[in-house]
Amino acid sequence: MGPLVPDIIGNELNFVVALFIGIAFGFILEQAGFSTSKKLVGLFYGYDFTVLRVFFTAGVTAMIGVVAMGHFGLLDVNLIYVNPTFLHSALLGGFIMGLGFVIGGYCPGTSFVGAAIGKIDGWIFIAGSFIGVLIFAEAYPLLEGVYKAGFWGYPRLFETLGISQSLFAFLLVFVAVGAFWATTLIENKVNGKPNPQFSPVRIYLGLTGIALLIGLSAFILPDRQEAFHNTVSDPTFVQNYPLKEMSPDELAFRLMDNDKNLRIIDVRSPAEFEKFKLPKSLSLTSKNLFEKDFAKLLNLNGKINVFVADDELTAKQAAVIADKLGYVDIRLLTGGLQQFRKDILNFTKPDTALNRREADTFRFRERAKNQIPILIEQNKETGAIKKTSKRVIGGC
Repeated sequence: MGPLVPDIIGNELNFVVALFIGIAFGFILEQAGFSTSKKLVGLFYGYDFTVLRVFFTAGVTAMIGVVAMGHFGLLDVNLIYVNPTFLHSALLGGFIMGLGFVIGGYCPGTSFVGAAIGKIDGWIFIAGSFIGVLIFAEAYPLLEGVYKAGFWGYPRLFETLGISQSLFAFLLVFVAVGAFWATTLIENKVNGKPNPQFSPVRIYLGLTGIALLIGLSAFILPDRQEAFHNTVSDPTFVQNYPLKEMSPDELAFRLMDNDKNLRIIDVRSPAEFEKFKLPKSLSLTSKNLFEKDFAKLLNLNGKINVFVADDELTAKQAAVIADKLGYVDIRLLTGGLQQFRKDILNFTKPDTALNRREADTFRFRERAKNQIPILIEQNKETGAIKKTSKRVIGGC
């Protein structure tokens, strides 16, 4: 249910909605002719490519939907489960799957569609599927090495190819359109006559144009994280970006005063954070700013979110992203932790003060120099933010 769970639709209602979506999906497959094994195996014999068209259309629609919802912040793409790639077992499994498809006339999903309308061959295929699952489960200790052969991790194709998400989306739409035209010509050749569903040709040309325009839309909907990171990669833009700041003295005072509304967002690496962390600080990366759980955390009313890093520029880059994402009450520690160490933790009192205000500042820093290290020593419980949302594992 994409961005709707669990904020709008609860987990219990999600199962109910999923049931109706499943029924609708089965209905669409049946209307597309996927309950007939002759239509399904037509893909292999060249007389009917409905399977290719339906699944290419579904894949392109889902892809553009994910790109669009990710761009507008409606979907946390980090929670989308990416199946691990076991190359050798995938090749072997694909061969077995394809062989079973062309012999039996169904894939596991379409066999249930056929069985639902009373097709005996669909029921036989389902029975064979259960027998195959049982045999695999019992023989798993012997087959585990084959099942996990060729582990490649969790790659995404556009990252593997070294291209942008937008370019890959357009290329996939282009390939889909090309496949539609090529398979239509093959069908016409094999069947000896044009497919009446694609007449007149000008309608097919119009649909091709619409599909390519949809593919081009990916370029105006770039990956949200990539777009923001490209924006803050310009130091001049970041330095001129207006943000509220908090001086080291104010931060020290709020820490000593145990300000309940203070939250320090530390964007250094987790290793650096563990070596030295201020009280009321949480460790996160700029990537975390795009995740649903952290959005809830940073939008709590009344909280002051102070971004810190060793240097001011690094902290400000993350703070700019947070501000452009619409998070509330974003502050920046002036001078970064380097300045905080110099002015507070490693403060050396000058011999003379030019005026009373400077003398008061020196006295405060002397007191803070003694108290802040004690607070840091007592700060043993806070750490990196823990995620609460889980990826939903599954899919066809």
